[in-house]
Order: sequence, then structure tokens, then C-alpha cells
Amino acid sequence: MQNLPVQSYPLIKTRNEVQYKNYYLLTLFQQLPELRKMLAADTALQSALKSKTAQVNESLKNCRAEISCYAKALKFSTAEIADISNRLAAIYSDNNALGKLVMNHLIPSGCYAMYSKETHKDLLIKAWEQDAKAINYAIGVYIEGNKPNYPKIDSISFSSKDKEYAELTAASAGLTLQNKDNLFFEPAMQFALTAFELNERNDAADYEPMLKGVNLAAFNQIKKTDWKKYPYSLILVPGAGPEEKEVALSAGGMIRCRLAALQYQKGMAPFIVVSGGRVHPYKTKFSEAYEMKKFLMETLQIPESAIIMEPHARHTTTNLRNCARLMFRYGMPIDKPGMVCTVKSQSYYITDILLERCKKELGYYPYKNGKRLSETESEFYLNTTSLQIDFDEPLDP
Repeated sequence: MQNLPVQSYPLIKTRNEVQYKNYYLLTLFQQLPELRKMLAADTALQSALKSKTAQVNESLKNCRAEISCYAKALKFSTAEIADISNRLAAIYSDNNALGKLVMNHLIPSGCYAMYSKETHKDLLIKAWEQDAKAINYAIGVYIEGNKPNYPKIDSISFSSKDKEYAELTAASAGLTLQNKDNLFFEPAMQFALTAFELNERNDAADYEPMLKGVNLAAFNQIKKTDWKKYPYSLILVPGAGPEEKEVALSAGGMIRCRLAALQYQKGMAPFIVVSGGRVHPYKTKFSEAYEMKKFLMETLQIPESAIIMEPHARHTTTNLRNCARLMFRYGMPIDKPGMVCTVKSQSYYITDILLERCKKELGYYPYKNGKRLSETESEFYLNTTSLQIDFDEPLDP
């Protein structure tokens, strides 16, 4: 049976925006009172927590300056992941808090859309295994210094030989045990979240909550839009990061904005989506989406209520995926095509090559090509599988 996401489903958010975006199942374990109570009372899960606590205490005694020693204590081992999978499967029933979790949250959220053909019990297990793997991945990259998928822009900020860094890591490990009411996964999750913070890598939370800030004017406009008046739901502008530290908006970004403004003024779509995070060069302070929005408003006189910022994408693959997510989450018509507007080389890259790269990197096709409209414009249709969390891209999951 195909279980489809629901557009009106409100995500359960946490104060730390990075958390629910990366680990949605674990966030629900934490935030849903009936479920939290059930997990806290389970003796097998409690014993998994005790064993983790013992490993962390052991590491604080013995690891000294050995960073990977702390990481190993906090990460989930293959055996631990399997034990918890088996335990969740054993206590799962369609009518208890875990069954309700799958029906009322995991399926409608779309956050685990790639497992939508699984039975409800298996979907739960796969979601748990994904979140555990995501925590391990984050600790691997941002504590141990493993290579991320894109080392040039996403690497760790510290040297593993740095004595001070070893001290910070030890303190961070110690902090994971301070909460006396931890659930079995919370020490590991906190260790990962603190690692993002120490590395100044909370990129996934940039400009959040967007609906209360940068996208408020456009979101209010969406509710009043008569979609029948427009051939397209939106015009997507993929970012082009500058390579120099002091440049806020690249020449490529400006030209793309001008191309999009032209289509907007022709009445092709009621909204322009500017997409791109803080990507190039390494740890830049400039956000592509924010700078493009500024340029559209100040230089090209486009009203703020017509501009939607998507400030998280780090690659062309996620420009389209994240745009599909915003269309879905903001209540835009998902059967209406969008238009991608960019320079000729990137436009043809998106229609001719990018889909296979998406399949390879994300595991699915986030969009479907429509017609080519010109050298610089093409149509696309969103795929709701785009709501799937990407476990090995923690800066834009």
C-alpha cells in the first residue's frame, strides 16, 4: 500500500531547528508525551541507555586526548542499532503509541517517504535505523573529522591534533549525561547537535522559523493567490555562489535574478523562489538566497510578498528538492508546474543531466521535467518523495 504525505500535516518542531530537520523520528520520540512515557518505561530501552551511559563514563575516565575514543563511546554500534530495532519491533502494535506515531506522523510528514511501501512496523524500524545512521554520520564528520560528501565546503573546523579540541570534545561528551531523564538515544543525539554548534555548522537552521520572518509576506500572499491566473506556480532561481570571501552576490546570481524578474513581470507566476545557502567559499557569511532576495527587491523592485527564500540548498540537486518541499509545506498547488529560470548552461544541465545525479545522491528523482520553454527556462513538476530526510547531508538534510 502506498502511504502518501499530507499537505496539511504540521511538522512537530523543536527549539533547535537542526534537530527536527535531521532526526524527525527521534524528535517525535522526545516530544509526544504518551510515546515518551512508553519508551521511558521500557526496561530493554532503559538498559540500552544504561549501557551507553557506562560507555560515556568510561570514555571520560580513559580517552584523554583521543578524540575518536569519545566518538566511539557515543556513536551507535551495529549491534546497538539492531537491538533497538528488534525491541521497537517487539513492542510495536498498530493501536499503541508506536502505531499511532507511524499513522499520524511518520507517513503524513513525508520525512521517511522512501519507505512508504513498507508495512507500518518496518517503516518505523527503517526510520529509526536512518536516524541512528544520521547521528553516527554527524559524529564521524564533525567530531572525528571524516570526509563529508563535499569536503571543500562542508568539512570539520578543527584539527584532530589540537589539544584544546580534545578538551572540548571531552566536555561535550560529559554534558550528554547531565539530563537525568534521558531516553535511550538522547546522549548520542545531543553529542551530534553540540558538534554542529562547535563547528558553527547550524546551517540547517538558517533564517528559521522562515514563516515568521523572511517568508512571512510571501506566505500570507500564497493564501490569497488565484492560481488559475498563472501558467506556473513559481519561478525557481538556483543560486550561484561567489568564490571570493568578500563578494556577497556573484555576477551569475545577478543575471539569474534579472532573467526571473522578466518572467515574473510577464505574469508567468505569482512567486519567485531564490534558492541557495551559505556555501561558497568555505564557511562564507553570505547566503545566496538572502542576497538574491535583496537584489530582487532593491535593484529590480520586485515586492517582498512575491519572493520566497530557500536558504538551505548547497547543490543544484537540492535547489529543486528544497523548492518542491517549500511548495508542499506552504500549501501551493502541487500538480501545477513550476518554472526554472537560469543561465543556458545550467538550464540544460537541469533538464538533461541532473536527474541522474539526483538519483545517485538522493536515491530518487525530486522532480520531473516538463517542456523546455527557451534557452534559459524549463518546466518542472515536483515529486513529494522530496520530503525524505537525507541522512548524510546534515547541513541541509
